Amino acid sequence: MILGAFMITIFAMIDSFREPKLPDSRLGLSLDAGEFLRQTANSYKDLIACMTPVFFLCEIMSSHVKISRRFITGAVMPKASEIERAVKLMQTAGVVRAGEFASRGIHPMTLTRLLEQGVVERDGRGLYRLAGAEVSENYSLIQAAKRVPKGVICLLSALRFHNLTTQKTIEVWMAIERGTRRPVVDAPPLRIHYFSGEAFTAGVEEHDVEGVTLRVYNPAKTVADCFKFRYKIGIDVALEALRDTLKELKATVDEIWHYAGICRVARVIYPYLEALD
Repeated sequence: MILGAFMITIFAMIDSFREPKLPDSRLGLSLDAGEFLRQTANSYKDLIACMTPVFFLCEIMSSHVKISRRFITGAVMPKASEIERAVKLMQTAGVVRAGEFASRGIHPMTLTRLLEQGVVERDGRGLYRLAGAEVSENYSLIQAAKRVPKGVICLLSALRFHNLTTQKTIEVWMAIERGTRRPVVDAPPLRIHYFSGEAFTAGVEEHDVEGVTLRVYNPAKTVADCFKFRYKIGIDVALEALRDTLKELKATVDEIWHYAGICRVARVIYPYLEALD
């Protein structure tokens, strides 16, 4: 569009600066060669003076095109060092959020190129991992920890993590602090519970699993939570957790009693502790 406008301007200028016509001797006009040459020289001199800005603008456009081509083919192309760092990050962390790439100076174009080449695959919204990587039994917990970094794995998911139940669940049970906005997650499916005060902060353990930090309630706190939410998970599940925790020596009676007080289920759990002690 712009180039076409320039060409129209050039043709208009050329047309307005036509060379002088030779006098027609048949009309009885005398030919003054010196005057004719002066007129011709002045006409082309004016034409060149008017065309100079046009040539200058064309040169600017040409330079801009070269710069743009250099930017597209050079500056945005992923560097080998960025590709290596991106792959190494995913090898170490397993699942990586898009923001983690940016915080390490890895350009979004690098991630796009790796996706196009099939080196990396998208694992839900905003999560990435190496294509073909093995998925462990704790993979859904890793996804949940990446999605909700301030949440804590609780109840049935915590029991599964500590090998204290035979119950299976496709959902990840997670506690978040009361007053926190409910997370919107496409995968994995979450069962969100709101805890407040010490019931939320007490008994949190951090485990490094495949390079990802999982926040999980310890066995004693999990048992107390199970009795608190016994109407949602079932009293039989809570009793199984209590029995297996004491049998596997993963918590003492005193530890369970401590967290039962925090969760306000001391009266509920007391007869069962007495029967198993």
